[in-house]
Amino acid sequence: MLPANYNSNYQIVQNPDYVVIVTEMIHDARVIPLNGSPHLPKNVRQWFGDARGHWEGNTLVVETTNFTDETKWQGSTAGMRLVERFTLADPKTLKYEFTVTDPATWTKPWTMEAPLPRIDPPLYEFACHEQNYGVINVVKGAQIRAAEGIGLSGRAPDYTTGDGK
Repeated sequence: MLPANYNSNYQIVQNPDYVVIVTEMIHDARVIPLNGSPHLPKNVRQWFGDARGHWEGNTLVVETTNFTDETKWQGSTAGMRLVERFTLADPKTLKYEFTVTDPATWTKPWTMEAPLPRIDPPLYEFACHEQNYGVINVVKGAQIRAAEGIGLSGRAPDYTTGDGK
């Protein structure tokens, strides 16, 4: 969950048994059990790995293993282990921290931390809404075209004939 230039928003939904993290980009969803169930067997590999979560005080800790050989995040292997920590820093900021361990790729585990600002819902499909500026500009353009008397043909009416056609 690294911040990117755009479309790096997340929607996090939880109930007592699961946390679901939906990404704005492509709308991938990670379903993370909180019920203490064990990880899947080592031979069961998934693109996003196999995540299991638990609470340590006010911090949600998510451990993910069982990645596939196809994941190759930042050069990692299927043996990567990811531990994420989500802590509410203040009412408008989620502190996100993760530690990556993969001895086949890095000589030692490494950690990164980033603030995730709270945004008001809903989470839009990234390719369609363009922060809704596109929709607003289409409506404004239609209003201007209507005010100028430009129809769907893209041409202004020819008023020289006297009939407006």
